[in-house]
Amino acid sequence: MLMIPGPTPVPQEVLSELAYPPMGHRSGAFKDIMLAIQPKLQWLFQTQQPVFTYAASATGAMEAALVNTVNPGQTVLVLACGVFSQRWADIAKRLGIEVIEQAVEYGQPNSLSDLDAILSGPDADRIKAVCLIHNETSTGVINPVEAMARLIRQKKPDALIIIDTVTGLGAAPFDFDGWDIDVAVSGSQKGFMLPPGLAFLAVSQRAMQRHAQVANPGFYFNFTDNAKSVGQGQTPWTSATTLCRGLLKSLELMEDDGLDVLHDRHRLNRQITRAAIQAMGLSFLVTDEAAASPSVTSVLKPDGIEVADLRGILSNEFGLTIAAGQKHLKDGIFRIGHLGAIFPRDVFTAISAIEAVLHRLDYNRAPLGAGITAAQQEWTNACRVAITS
Repeated sequence: MLMIPGPTPVPQEVLSELAYPPMGHRSGAFKDIMLAIQPKLQWLFQTQQPVFTYAASATGAMEAALVNTVNPGQTVLVLACGVFSQRWADIAKRLGIEVIEQAVEYGQPNSLSDLDAILSGPDADRIKAVCLIHNETSTGVINPVEAMARLIRQKKPDALIIIDTVTGLGAAPFDFDGWDIDVAVSGSQKGFMLPPGLAFLAVSQRAMQRHAQVANPGFYFNFTDNAKSVGQGQTPWTSATTLCRGLLKSLELMEDDGLDVLHDRHRLNRQITRAAIQAMGLSFLVTDEAAASPSVTSVLKPDGIEVADLRGILSNEFGLTIAAGQKHLKDGIFRIGHLGAIFPRDVFTAISAIEAVLHRLDYNRAPLGAGITAAQQEWTNACRVAITS
């Protein structure tokens, strides 16, 4: 049982599609699949603009976003709140792009006031793009992207807004066109409920115009080549045909649910998890409820418990995989993923196992059963609200 922020579980309907033999990437059958995928991707991103599909990880799409829109020597502002948002800065520096970094303490969302100060300050004129993250799974934070995008557009209307929504898309509201975003990237092994291997990139007309001014936008990820291919039901180079077949099915499943249902389920999973953790006497890395991710919950390690021991027993005894922390939080937190094809029944199972193992490790800050009882009560209350609304 996989309860990490990615890869996430793959539904049986999608696994069945992945079991088919490979098809030719220039065949009519594959063209039909890609033509069917495009409007569904646009629906998920909430855009009328093209969405490219790359045979790559989401990190590849992040590199594509920068190499296609910013020249070496130009400057981007990176808003960092964890490991993955920091990756924007790491990629930019490798590409010879100048970086202004605004970082916050792990467990905090990026600050609108800090962003306002930078965009009003002496370096504002140099900023060609602002790179930020929708949902930071290394810490369990979700950023107020709509408000941030609005502020950027007010203060710096010509700057590109480039978003990592790798673990936000499908789990929380995201409106590419409505929020006036320029580039947004995501990956298959998260809310898309697929194995790793595909990356997605939505691109605005403003970003395409900036792309035309870039001296060396690279080869494999080149926006021009991908823009020509997408309307023809193709990719410029060899496609991950089997994954794309599974992608069509996963998008169909998401469409059948609808965005509101998807977002509500992730929000409920978060609330169930947080209710249980609090009842067990544990503490959160993210204390601000409004900034708590719908995709993953980060829990501070209690005194006397080693994260490696907790994770090891959960894996060996229950077949349950949860995540450790990253970087300096590696041994300080554990993370419970509830992204993609995760439902309240899965959260109940995970909470029961985590609670039992903690007590086996002599954690006794709350009575055994307090966590699962709180989770059940939270679910019951949510159901009552849904019935009466």
